[in-house]
Amino acid sequence: MLTNRDKQIIKALDKFRVMDRDSIAELFFAGLKSPKDAANNVLLRLLRDGEIQRSTAFIPYCYFGPNIMMKQQSQKIGHFLAILNVYKEMLKLGELESFLVEPKYGRKKDGCCEPDIHASFRRTPFFIEVQKTVYSTKQMDEKLDRYCQLYESGAIAKPFPHVLILSDQRYAIDDNYSFKVFQSESFTEFMSSLRSEPAPSRPNEGGVRIVVK
Repeated sequence: MLTNRDKQIIKALDKFRVMDRDSIAELFFAGLKSPKDAANNVLLRLLRDGEIQRSTAFIPYCYFGPNIMMKQQSQKIGHFLAILNVYKEMLKLGELESFLVEPKYGRKKDGCCEPDIHASFRRTPFFIEVQKTVYSTKQMDEKLDRYCQLYESGAIAKPFPHVLILSDQRYAIDDNYSFKVFQSESFTEFMSSLRSEPAPSRPNEGGVRIVVK
């Protein structure tokens, strides 16, 4: 019989698509004397019972939910682990109200944007792009144009989320968008660049506004 923690781990694997052993130990076994050993024991039991899948192509091993269709050496694994790392960063910084992985707002082939993350942090909504590959200026412009289309569609309730691009590459982005676009190497670095005091809320928007110096 699955324990509550077993169910939480499986739910997290479905949410994040893939998780490494160390992250599972950090998120679900913190406070125990040997979190990694405890995680290993539980994950081995779940794997043996057919409740989860595993890839041994990475060290530490990576785990998937039972219904996730992904090759054990898929290039997507690194991308999803990077998204997971952003989640862990935000948890440590506190006040993370929601975190959605690759939410869909329509079909990509129809020009709809597919953010890597839609999160609410300190009552401020964000669309986050975890950009591990280098885009050309044209590719980045096209990506932001899809956010413009989503903004203009009115499908997202106001305030429209800030768009945060996490990348080692700095892109030349104009500031003529109807929403805020930020760039940083990590979410932690982004937060360190913010003023300590919140800016006033705009009328009818509610919540605390995060403002960059």
